[in-house]
Amino acid sequence: MIKLVSAVLLLTVIGALAGCQSAYYAAWEKVGVEKREILVDRVEDARESQEEAEKQFSSALEEFSALLQFDGGELEDAYQSLSDQYEASKSAADDVTTRIDKIESVAEALFDEWEAELEEYSNAGLKRSSQQTLNETRLKYNKMLRAMRRVENSMQPVLQTLQDNVLYLKHNLNASAVGALQGELSTIQRDVKSLLADMQTAIAQSDAFIAGMGR
Repeated sequence: MIKLVSAVLLLTVIGALAGCQSAYYAAWEKVGVEKREILVDRVEDARESQEEAEKQFSSALEEFSALLQFDGGELEDAYQSLSDQYEASKSAADDVTTRIDKIESVAEALFDEWEAELEEYSNAGLKRSSQQTLNETRLKYNKMLRAMRRVENSMQPVLQTLQDNVLYLKHNLNASAVGALQGELSTIQRDVKSLLADMQTAIAQSDAFIAGMGR
């Protein structure tokens, strides 16, 4: 019972220290969770958020395509559905960005610590080996991070197109407004296709990085 209470108290402290990263990681280390494990967990979380975003942006494209087939009925409902898809897509994009930022935070702390601890070696051979592993891990990490940031950037044109069309419909709730949006379909299809390709690349890079970290 005492151990359980102590663990709960420590986790509470960890939550309170979340704004102070060094203290946050130190608190986790006290319960045996190293930065390496936190990094892998956050990469897994980011991968999942990208998979969710992939589904959401595909759904938004389907909703937009369905809107352009509008041939009567309540246009207000069609507008609201597209608006909901935009808000859900924006939320998904924000989640992806948040998770990527968290990856960068712990990765910087991990690599700084690793670099500093190289100076503590007395065995030159072990030091060289650790330095090589650090360099290789950084290369894989940077490749993965670039792929993730590319996804982040690729979401913006889709979000902007969705927002523009939602705003246009909001102020022009009539059938002719739908006709005016017909030309937007090819643009959003192209942007979503590019986004999904970037997501697949980033997800594959995440899987490779996780595997390389021994998970």
